[in-house]
Amino acid sequence: MSKLLSVFKWIYIPQGSKKLAQAQRLFHGRGHAFEGLEHLCIDWFSPVVLITLYKPESDEHILALAHYLLKALPPCSSVQLQHRYQALGPIGVILGDKIETVIVLEGENRFKISLGKARNTGLFLDMFQGRKWLAQHSQDKRILNLFAYTCGFSVAALQGGAKQVVNVDMSSAALSVGRENHHLNQQDLTKVRFEKLNIFKSFGRLKKRGSFDILVCDPPTFQKGSVKVDRDYPKIMRRLNDFMCVKSSLLLCLNSPDLQADFIINNMSLFAPEYTFERLIKPPSVYLDAQEKGLKTLVFKRG
Repeated sequence: MSKLLSVFKWIYIPQGSKKLAQAQRLFHGRGHAFEGLEHLCIDWFSPVVLITLYKPESDEHILALAHYLLKALPPCSSVQLQHRYQALGPIGVILGDKIETVIVLEGENRFKISLGKARNTGLFLDMFQGRKWLAQHSQDKRILNLFAYTCGFSVAALQGGAKQVVNVDMSSAALSVGRENHHLNQQDLTKVRFEKLNIFKSFGRLKKRGSFDILVCDPPTFQKGSVKVDRDYPKIMRRLNDFMCVKSSLLLCLNSPDLQADFIINNMSLFAPEYTFERLIKPPSVYLDAQEKGLKTLVFKRG
């Protein structure tokens, strides 16, 4: 029998207009910290609640959950459901308005969120602390953002006073949204480059763009025909000295549920021993993770 209705007592409901204005996760079942709810996540993109299922659930129980969320979050005008276990992860409206695009706040920054057009919305909420770290360390720095997606790190870097950011990704559509995100934040695009490149075939070009003070590397775990993280991450580590400054920092991200932080630490020791592991940045506290299969974000320093 489904335990879905037991989730009500675990959902984080932000209080006050300032907290309600922020994009955030309200419930994280994927961390296996709540027995029987491993297939459920709930996100808040004001005024939209997005419920994500990783396996089918009772329509009756989902509707009850939707009514609860609509009442508990006064600004909410749309509750939507994503069937992540299906191809393309379709999203549909359960209650309220059909809203496909939302401009959300994360801290002081604005980001475009798309609902119903792709599996991912355009902003990975678990990376909030990583973007915050980058903003705090970017003053007058040159930043290389690999696997930039919609350039959330780039927006954070400029908000923190970066001198220049180079965004590299294979998706021109994602980079186009990244450009929109910079416009939303009224940032100076003369400080930003958008490079549609296959990273593993473009180390020479990265070397010409260098040297960089900070590297952000957030690869997908697997992307058919382009990325297999356990095979390809070491290729980047081997080439760091080609495009990084003598005194530089790395923000290395790992999303694979099958690999731990030691995968990064051990490979860095082998392929880039001049970099010293400094700290692990944990996701926001709502991302409870009983099995350590979630996001790992590590900071390394050189010099």
